[in-house]
Amino acid sequence: MEDITAKRYVAGKPLLRDFHQARWSEPLIFELSTTGARALLPPEPDPEIREDIGDPLSEIPPELRRQTPLDLPELAQPQVVRHYLRLSQENLGADFNVDIYGTCTMKYSPKFNDQVVRAPAISELHPLQPEETVQGMLAILYGFEQVLKAISGLDRFSLQPRSGSAGIYTNMAMLRAYHESRGEQAQRREVITTNFSHPSDAACAHLVGFDIVTIPPGPDGYPELSSLTKAVSGRTAGLMITNPEDTGIFNPRIAEFTRAVHGAGGLCSYDQANANGVLGIARAREAGFDLCQFNLHKTFAVPHACGGPGAGAVGVTSELAKFLPSPTIERTGCKYFLDWDRPHSIGKVSYFYGSASNVVRSYAWAMSLGADGLREVAEIAVLNNNYLMQKLLKLRGLSAPYAAGRHRIEQVRYSWEELARDTGVTTQDLGLRAADFGVHYWTSHHPFVVPNPCTLEPSESYSQRELDEYASIMEHVVNEAYTNPDMVKTAPHSSSIHRVNVESLRNPSRRAMTWRAYRRKVKNAEQKAAD
Repeated sequence: MEDITAKRYVAGKPLLRDFHQARWSEPLIFELSTTGARALLPPEPDPEIREDIGDPLSEIPPELRRQTPLDLPELAQPQVVRHYLRLSQENLGADFNVDIYGTCTMKYSPKFNDQVVRAPAISELHPLQPEETVQGMLAILYGFEQVLKAISGLDRFSLQPRSGSAGIYTNMAMLRAYHESRGEQAQRREVITTNFSHPSDAACAHLVGFDIVTIPPGPDGYPELSSLTKAVSGRTAGLMITNPEDTGIFNPRIAEFTRAVHGAGGLCSYDQANANGVLGIARAREAGFDLCQFNLHKTFAVPHACGGPGAGAVGVTSELAKFLPSPTIERTGCKYFLDWDRPHSIGKVSYFYGSASNVVRSYAWAMSLGADGLREVAEIAVLNNNYLMQKLLKLRGLSAPYAAGRHRIEQVRYSWEELARDTGVTTQDLGLRAADFGVHYWTSHHPFVVPNPCTLEPSESYSQRELDEYASIMEHVVNEAYTNPDMVKTAPHSSSIHRVNVESLRNPSRRAMTWRAYRRKVKNAEQKAAD
């Protein structure tokens, strides 16, 4: 039999794929609209039924009724299908490409889990149904809470938050409620975080009303304990920290950090957005955390779906359980029910009970793997990451700041600063050139604490061949940077859109996040220029 695999390699290195992104620049769906076109024409109501029910709008007060129809695009069904299929072909994503996107855990999401969610028993449920008619869904939500309790060691969970940031916000709201219950809210005004924790950690704590104290990394990439103890005081409300941080470095003294904060009367909240490398290995309980948060759209194989809807899961110790969002899911015998009688709760943080379909996906994923499988996920993610790191660090111009020579957990924040000084090629240039070969690449959260950063997280989903291919692509791009930098600086060359003009994003008068804003701002500006 012919060895097809051998054809993919030259001199032991993977061939660079012959990739070209879709060539068209797809218009906005509103720009494709044709007045009167319809994708579906529902039948008119039966006259007898209409006569019985009367005018369904009659009970709505006139001041609450729209005076004009909704401004929606009007297209026939074939045009809608073609539009979204063309958009899908203009994407890079985990189902299309080697999508090693740092801090986001862009892993493969099993398609069987989507089939489960689409089953009528799940998809046709309504959140306003009586509890006795949704016992199966409540059992899944309750069951997944038990899974998360075992993984984290904490005592109770809420699955209401619809994103990781919403989960962080929920934890900060419970932290605030805890200090309010003790009459210390006026004194406890500060939340401590770190440079390489997720930016949402500081942002959500600030949004809740806390002042932020950020401690810098030490020579090993995580803060020195002495820096933390200097920051801790009677004003400390809590610690909000990621571990491993976005550098991929795990703080081995984390239990000493939590003890120091507890000694000052504060609580400790664990942002586990980077939990993919510690599943079944390290738990929030043993590290001394009072609260934690998981991103189901990262660690638990829910698709990111272009930014949403995600799902967050927040866990607490038994002492803090009374502050969890309402309602919680409880069980008496074989019956499940929603408990609304929670006088100390921070209230709801999402309408209904969050992204229930995403919880089903995560539950199916976790149950299919079991405890041993979840630990294997972490072990392979760490193996893949360190394998790729060893290959990439052989490239000219690349370094992995902090903790020199040590392995990382599930990701690495690299620096191309040497390459940028040598060639003038920046990390953004490298990422755009990498897209010419059909792979994804990410820099880091701003501000760039690591100069010219590149953050890669292979996860457990990628094979050795794919990691070799990714390393070969980066080697090729780096060689171009040193021999033909203009090729990299003018990339991408194989995409439908060349480079996005970011100047308009910096001009508030031209920002348009919706079609209505686009027409109001951009079109008006064009008309004024024409006049």
